[in-house]
Amino acid sequence: MATTPQSPEEECRNQGYTLIAGVDEAGRGPLAGPVCAAAVILPPDCVLPSNLDSKSHSPARREVLSEMILSVAVSWKVATIDNPDIDRINILQASLKAMAIAVENLIPQPEIVLVDGNRPPSIAFPFRTLAGGDRISRCIGAASILAKTHRDRLMVQYHWMWPQYGFDRHKGYPTREHLEAIVLYGPCPIHRRTFRGV
Repeated sequence: MATTPQSPEEECRNQGYTLIAGVDEAGRGPLAGPVCAAAVILPPDCVLPSNLDSKSHSPARREVLSEMILSVAVSWKVATIDNPDIDRINILQASLKAMAIAVENLIPQPEIVLVDGNRPPSIAFPFRTLAGGDRISRCIGAASILAKTHRDRLMVQYHWMWPQYGFDRHKGYPTREHLEAIVLYGPCPIHRRTFRGV
């Protein structure tokens, strides 16, 4: 009989870690707005859905999941890096910077950090990078939900300032509607000037 593979969190607990953080980002691909990262420490016995990958849920479902995560999290933080910094240091470095800020501001601080992807942020904690981590790690999945919902809310707020771009619908991603609006109106103050299409 096949045994169920251990989750990354279970592997960490078997190595003696108890405060395990997951960190993920949202907003690397858009042409406008910030990149956001969230870091989350979940208790080992929390009751949450097994699938917390933000990409597989609707916006309404992500909002519900976000409230569930916040109600059980031991600690959580969200950090944003705005478009001028993205243009200055590039989107990869901005994403890693946001991740580092989110992790460093967790209270209590983690004993180990599970990082989505294969590039770790510069942090003073032990870490593991996990490709596709938001699908296999519950705390990374929780971080992906918090980062995505936070960023989406910001983009809806920006829509009220610059309604001609449709930020409430595409959240700054390079949809046909968005690209046509940039051609028609030019870029606004939250557009990433170094991105193709802007």
